[in-house]
Amino acid sequence: MPLYEHVYIARQDISPAQVEALTDELQSIVRENGGEIKKSEYWGLRTLQYKINKNRKGHYSLMNIDSPPNAITELERQMRIKEDILRFMTIRVEEHDEEPSPVMSRRDRDNRD
Repeated sequence: MPLYEHVYIARQDISPAQVEALTDELQSIVRENGGEIKKSEYWGLRTLQYKINKNRKGHYSLMNIDSPPNAITELERQMRIKEDILRFMTIRVEEHDEEPSPVMSRRDRDNRD
């Protein structure tokens, strides 16, 4: 099956627990359509480069997905409906990186001080 990396940005006024619930809901959509989630990371509340729908910040989340294309189509359709999601992007990749993403690696390095 094809491999995908999927990142989405959720509104700033929802809690991290709500973002986790939203991620679980999105993961269940992928599983129901024959896909599998290889890795999921919550990158936290980060400042946006520019305002999106009057939001200056957003909760970022990453998912590595192994699924057929119809599961990604359904996932993106559901994300367009949800008001809590500001932006999302799905790209097809040749292989998944098993290590933490560079965003998570940088965060760990910043916390060591």
